[in-house]
Amino acid sequence: MQIPAEFIFSILILIFSVVVHEVSHGYAAYLQGDNTARFQGRLTLNPLKHLEWFGSFLLPVMSYFLGGFIIGWAKPVPFNPYNLRNQKWGEAIVAAAGPISNICIAVFFGLLIRFGISAQFGESFLYISSTIIFINLVLATFNLIPIPPLDGSKILFSLLPYHMQNVRDFLEENGTFILIFFILFLWKFLLPVVFWEFSLITGITA
Repeated sequence: MQIPAEFIFSILILIFSVVVHEVSHGYAAYLQGDNTARFQGRLTLNPLKHLEWFGSFLLPVMSYFLGGFIIGWAKPVPFNPYNLRNQKWGEAIVAAAGPISNICIAVFFGLLIRFGISAQFGESFLYISSTIIFINLVLATFNLIPIPPLDGSKILFSLLPYHMQNVRDFLEENGTFILIFFILFLWKFLLPVVFWEFSLITGITA
């Protein structure tokens, strides 16, 4: 069976995007005083330091051939929240850094399309730019869902008042099951959001 060229491009783009995502987490922690990621050699764009079999290879293949889109992740970059200078918002800043990096990538290539620069390099570059935008928007939007262990949960927990600690405890205890339920039954509600974001950035319909 011949592997579609667009699938290969999509996998390579996904790998690049998840690596940037995780390195951004590490640098956000590093800039706040935590050296855990640096000591473990994770502040690098070398994909071999970040990829894992299920999230970086098996899941993208399954999602592509079963659903027509690609989703995946890399190994989380470790950090010690107790080393962060900002104890109140430090974890939220580290968590937000990953999705923000993907949004920045999407906006950069989106502006190339919006101002007609991508089209000047031909249809192939326009297609690659669109794929980069879409994959990075999927990664950012998916990771901002407030379900552990996704980044959105860390942001939510930083916003929750102390008397709502029971909400955090419930989500942390049941996060895996809630996330599986979301992927199986609610994913279709996320894709229209990504399509809208794509159109907003590029000025064209996804």
